[in-house]
Amino acid sequence: MEQNLSGPALIKASAIAVVLAAVVFITLVMPAEFGQDPTGIGKQLGLTAIAEAEEKTVIQYADNGGELREDTIELVVPAGQGIEYKLFMEKFQKVEYEWLSAGDAMYFDLHGEPKGDTTGYFESYAIATLPEMKGSFTAPFTGTHGWYWKNTSAEDVQILLQTKGQYSLAKPAQNQEDTP
Repeated sequence: MEQNLSGPALIKASAIAVVLAAVVFITLVMPAEFGQDPTGIGKQLGLTAIAEAEEKTVIQYADNGGELREDTIELVVPAGQGIEYKLFMEKFQKVEYEWLSAGDAMYFDLHGEPKGDTTGYFESYAIATLPEMKGSFTAPFTGTHGWYWKNTSAEDVQILLQTKGQYSLAKPAQNQEDTP
């Protein structure tokens, strides 16, 4: 049996549909997709965990099957000292990076050491004194690749390092007195 709705009934049905859509969006979609839960219902239903899990998941797989990951690392270079931060990369893997210092220009050396080398050999890719740097590189050999920063000031300096590419974290920052 078919019913025709009159003009006022159609407007009323449309208004009810819009209100229901808004309620569903605010209580279910916003917590699950955007991590925003103005009503608190999303948290009670466990929907905010969905958004949080998506934000933390940054590891994907590249076309060649390797991990494609993204990291943001906050480092502190103590006054008068240097630190080193390394990534482990297979030969020909690529990484994009950007680092910013929260202070004056920093001496840095972007370099790598071949896996298994015991001679102390390292290859520098960039050496300069800058407050920030953005770029990319392809590992010329399998091994550790990363940055050494030297702080010659009397104050600690914070560095924000962002990386994206095919690598794994090799080791945490280490304080050093000498250059690499």
